[in-house]
Amino acid sequence: MSPAAPEGAGAVRPTPSGWVLTLTLAALSMIGPFTIDTIFPGFAEMGEEFGSSPAALQQVTSVYLLAFALMSVVHGPLSDALGRRPVMLVGLGGYVVASAACALAPSLGWLLVGRVVQGLFAGAATIVSRAVIRDLFSGAEAQRLMSQVMVIFAIAPAIAPVVGGWILQWGRWPWIFWFVGAYGVLAVLLVVLVLPESLPPQDRQPLRLRSVVGGLLHVARSWAFERLALAAAFAMSAYFVYVVGAPIVVLDLLGLGEQDFWVLFVPQIGGFVLGSWLTGRLAGRVDEQRLVDVAMGGLLVAAAVNVVLAGVAPSLPWAVVGPTLMGVVIGIVFPLLQLKMLDLFPAHRGSAASMASFATLTFNALLAGAIIPLVSATLLTTALASAALGLAGVAMWVWHRRAVAPVP
Repeated sequence: MSPAAPEGAGAVRPTPSGWVLTLTLAALSMIGPFTIDTIFPGFAEMGEEFGSSPAALQQVTSVYLLAFALMSVVHGPLSDALGRRPVMLVGLGGYVVASAACALAPSLGWLLVGRVVQGLFAGAATIVSRAVIRDLFSGAEAQRLMSQVMVIFAIAPAIAPVVGGWILQWGRWPWIFWFVGAYGVLAVLLVVLVLPESLPPQDRQPLRLRSVVGGLLHVARSWAFERLALAAAFAMSAYFVYVVGAPIVVLDLLGLGEQDFWVLFVPQIGGFVLGSWLTGRLAGRVDEQRLVDVAMGGLLVAAAVNVVLAGVAPSLPWAVVGPTLMGVVIGIVFPLLQLKMLDLFPAHRGSAASMASFATLTFNALLAGAIIPLVSATLLTTALASAALGLAGVAMWVWHRRAVAPVP
């Protein structure tokens, strides 16, 4: 891959080559999902210590996601004004401190406070790293790099609960937060030692409230952006039902133990990895619009298969077939929609990345805190909720395709 100068940039800036850059960007993007899923095996122990119900413990996930979503509208515009690296470094520093606060929390209330602060800072690396990709590369090269990052990024939800289970064999649940704090320190070192500043001073936006808010409003007022953001948010939510609802699905509905989250996550994330890999392989060979068309059709098929299997065979291994198929199509769709949203605003890529993340994260927060407790009575009701979200994502994409189609 050879870097492409972003619009308005001066000389091409030196960048790490090949997998060094890919692994660095993937490590930064993994912070968000890793922080969600690593703690899942500790829910039972936390419930006993704090005397909390499963519904109350779901708020450990939902408040993190909600704070992540709310703060996501700030990280991108700040990086448009100050540069990518400073915003990521400050965010990672706050994330490390918040992780330590979670580990030391004496009650569920204080743990929720720590999770809110974690969410406020975690998005800096996850969101801004996507803007870095589009700063440095364009066209098929950007698609390939985004797909490679997504392949590694997708592994995080699969290995995170497994890692959390291993940690619980050696210590209590606070050690999980000490572990993710150490991961944050590693991310700081990667930004300092590996990642270049991809936005030179001459391409930055003025650091004024009016400029920051104006950039966000410029993005938010775009109907094309809103359609793409909703398509991505709904489609990802159909898949994410099984990620944020994993404690209920694995422990309650499937009757498995704290060390068994891999039964759901390994095939599901394996599907996502396969889909992201296919996106990279097809870059420059298949038209992006056509590829999304096919993948959205695949999402409907996968959701239907999931509902049928949940109704007639609500047990393993059939219970994970539908989520795995959805993982494949979401792995294809999500990187492409992210790039399409960034390409709409060459001068405000940080703001576009923030608003795109805000839409997806807001839906995921609602899933974790409100929707999952209501729809997860059985595997069938969970599958029906997933299918409804997938259908909404397809509808948004169809609307967008018709809106941008050339008039005969």
